[in-house]
Amino acid sequence: MQQLKIGIPKGSLEKATIALFEKSGWKIKLMSRNYFPEIDDPELSCSICRPQEMSNYVESGMLDVGITGHDWTLENGSDVEVVEELVYSKVSKKPTRWVIAVAGDSDITTVEQLNGKRIATELVNVTRRFFEERGLQVDISFSWGATEAKAVSGLADAIVEVTETESTIRAHGLRIIHELMQSNTQLIANKEAWQDPWKREKIENIAMLLQGALRADRIVGLKMNIPEESLETLIKELPSVTAPTVAQLYKQDWFSVETVISEHQVRDLVPMLRKLGAKGIVEYSLNKVI
Repeated sequence: MQQLKIGIPKGSLEKATIALFEKSGWKIKLMSRNYFPEIDDPELSCSICRPQEMSNYVESGMLDVGITGHDWTLENGSDVEVVEELVYSKVSKKPTRWVIAVAGDSDITTVEQLNGKRIATELVNVTRRFFEERGLQVDISFSWGATEAKAVSGLADAIVEVTETESTIRAHGLRIIHELMQSNTQLIANKEAWQDPWKREKIENIAMLLQGALRADRIVGLKMNIPEESLETLIKELPSVTAPTVAQLYKQDWFSVETVISEHQVRDLVPMLRKLGAKGIVEYSLNKVI
């Protein structure tokens, strides 16, 4: 039997990735102190590895496919196939950002003022290319962690760090002077695996179901009963992915209406539906929207 080797990111994305796979139809069972979890699909084998290294393993063929950030693929210079972007964020629904930040009391306000200065970051190669393209000479050191503290303590004149909401940056009294790049989580594939018909179809099916689960996380189903005299007015006002589903109730001058809408629309929509005479309004979550 053929198998697809898939990499699951260790760390902050691990639980979210496993939950996403479960919502998509695959159950991944972590084993204690084991980097090879079980998955309920004989056509898949899983490995847990750091997202910083994922693209190297995928490029080399040790893994056929993996989930990692676009930032780490760029950092490693890996030649891989980008299959799908997977926006995980529950907070902002936006890409993460790599920013250049300095201490709040620093005189530095522009990138150009960092010429000859010390920069601490985990994203060394991308940072180096950024400054080289601008003809600036900087001393870049790899940061093993607690990067924000290096700018505050004076161990570095500036840092390049990843942020989503800027809360950690602000909590350390830092000030952002430039956005270096944005990054989303991506499903990436080995180029040879992508050319294999069986593996490509398997990868595409996984991508479709993962994306369907993510899409469903941001929308809900809404159904209700509406009297016939209000039906046309309601249909004109009711948002939907394509069009609402309408069915007449048995031996009644009432109709059942069902639609799929963005979650944030519900709070304003339900009062309007009530005014139109809708009854039995039910909101329900979705597993996948394909």
